[in-house]
Amino acid sequence: MGELMYSINVTVDGCCDHRVGLISEELHRHHADNLARADGLIFGRTTYEMMEDAWRQPPESITPAEDLDPFVAAIDPARKYLVSSTRETAQWNTEIIRGDLDSAVRRLKDESETGLIVGGVTLPRGLAELGLIDVVEFVVHPMIAGHGPYVFAGLTEVVDLVPDGRSELASGHAVLWFRPKS
Repeated sequence: MGELMYSINVTVDGCCDHRVGLISEELHRHHADNLARADGLIFGRTTYEMMEDAWRQPPESITPAEDLDPFVAAIDPARKYLVSSTRETAQWNTEIIRGDLDSAVRRLKDESETGLIVGGVTLPRGLAELGLIDVVEFVVHPMIAGHGPYVFAGLTEVVDLVPDGRSELASGHAVLWFRPKS
């Protein structure tokens, strides 16, 4: 059974706006390494559409993987699961998940060998409410945004976490891992 890791870029003040951040090749490589180890990625509709628009290679692309941004090379072929009640179809190696989120994600975790990654803002809050997130990875960008959106905003109950590791990237990012307290 694989674990579900929530990985999110945040500023020092907790902002997770995708338009705010310090982007570097090292940051892309960090996230690419995460993707390469995962059996699949789980996204809500908004995050999925944003990622597809930004990172999907055109089907006619002939650029070799070694010439692509490492994040593009990792995300494009990755298995994706789209949680959506409104999308009728999806391509880009994607399966649409509808209905009972708890059962669907538990099934994916049971079928996973190396783990799954969830990204975004709204869906991870719901998964945290269901107790389905095993690891939280905050990639803290060395800046203060002064605005939201904020990670886990609206969570109905406190989730106590215990530290599970940390590292620093030369680009100034701090990577912090936590696990829910059992």
